[in-house]
Amino acid sequence: MSFSRVDYIILLIYLATMVWIGLRFAGKQKTTDDFFLAGRKMPWLAVAMSMYASLTSAVTYMGLPGLAYRSNVTLLAVAVVSPLLAPILIFVFYPVYRKMGITTSYEYIGIRFGAAARRTAAALFLLARLGWMATVIYAPAMALSIATGRPLIASILLMGLLATLYTVAGGLAAVLWTDVVQFITLIGGAVVVAGFLIHLSPDGAAGIIDYARDHHHLQLDGSISLFRMTLTGVAISFFFQMMQDYGTDQVTVQRLLSARTKSGMAKAILFNAATDFFIVSLLLFIGLGLFAYYRMHPEALPEAISGDRIFPYFIAHVLPTGLSGLLIAAIFAAAMSSMDSGINSMATVVVSDFIFPILGKKDDRRAVRLARVVTALLGLLATALSIYLFFVSKAGGIIETFATFMGLFSAPVLALFLLGLLTQRGSFAAWIPAAIVSIGFNIWLHRTAVSWIWYFPSGFLVAFIGAWAISILSSRYLKGESTG
Repeated sequence: MSFSRVDYIILLIYLATMVWIGLRFAGKQKTTDDFFLAGRKMPWLAVAMSMYASLTSAVTYMGLPGLAYRSNVTLLAVAVVSPLLAPILIFVFYPVYRKMGITTSYEYIGIRFGAAARRTAAALFLLARLGWMATVIYAPAMALSIATGRPLIASILLMGLLATLYTVAGGLAAVLWTDVVQFITLIGGAVVVAGFLIHLSPDGAAGIIDYARDHHHLQLDGSISLFRMTLTGVAISFFFQMMQDYGTDQVTVQRLLSARTKSGMAKAILFNAATDFFIVSLLLFIGLGLFAYYRMHPEALPEAISGDRIFPYFIAHVLPTGLSGLLIAAIFAAAMSSMDSGINSMATVVVSDFIFPILGKKDDRRAVRLARVVTALLGLLATALSIYLFFVSKAGGIIETFATFMGLFSAPVLALFLLGLLTQRGSFAAWIPAAIVSIGFNIWLHRTAVSWIWYFPSGFLVAFIGAWAISILSSRYLKGESTG
């Protein structure tokens, strides 16, 4: 089988629906609060679905099955970490944000540490999310290219320009409601693939699990190793990484701040944690199912197809006509929900944390027009970067590439937030040298044999411990100097 005319029709209907939903909100934003936070009036379930869809990009959707296929299901630890983080988010981070009535999480940094700190944290966010969005666009474009044989660059342009179009037109309201459809599509698509793999297995789901166990793909190593993925290592890594994703990153913060009430925000966090548990487990099971199927049918898999490319190849060449189109649409859903959220959040940061503090806020009509222009420029920039991201396919996998960007730029930002929330002596001046060392350490770490799961926690710990130590030593020195 291959990608048929019916599959193309299904995919085109999906893409047209996303643009139609976005355009329905065009011109309805009168203030920047409307454009960036949907007037802070969104129902919690829509916020929850958007929050999950935003962070469950095609990197996750294709990367998790790819990892389970080529190694094991150690990333199952992620499904456990997410529920454990929920109380920290509900009782530590978000009460502070809601009390301050902020638009971006970096406004908190400005209040706590000053304007320079706010701009620095916001700039690091922009660097991390630009790299993230480039991989987010690349992944579904690669899937479409594999499934249809179309040129990769054409697929990247289609993906990037459509998401930019409806995000510019409708702001966060368009992003949230398209994310709801994309959430349903990506969850439904994963369920369909899992069911089809169970159908193909002679012994059903139990047969897939048994086959994976016999071939050492169910290993759950509880030890700690710097050079391979282990259950404990993944749990430690993603505890900090997901604290950054859900607690400080503007992509998530912006969604939760758009909820009508505090209780709605808490419900959205809990819903997201429960969904994390389900979908991570399901995507890893799909990876095991693909491993069992292609090991039993080696002639069905060309030598050139491996790793992250196996899932889209299976979709195009094994699934029945119609389902292939649905599943490629699901991969597009995972990617577009992340891209629209990314460019909308980045535009919020550029306007709120850089332009308004310097030039002042103009009248609402001009401010919304400015927001649209910035959103369009960021969407085009992310699309252009993705075209040059061919190194992704050589970096060992899209999840590993994603981890590189986040470890470099986002880990120091989490350190700055926790320095403000958990300490009184912590200072931005102490954080600067610690953050520089953290970024340099991560660059060096990437060139060693150390597993990618340690990039983020290593960067965070170097930045946080270094900044905290420098803050204490400098305060003691100043105290001693004043006493002397």
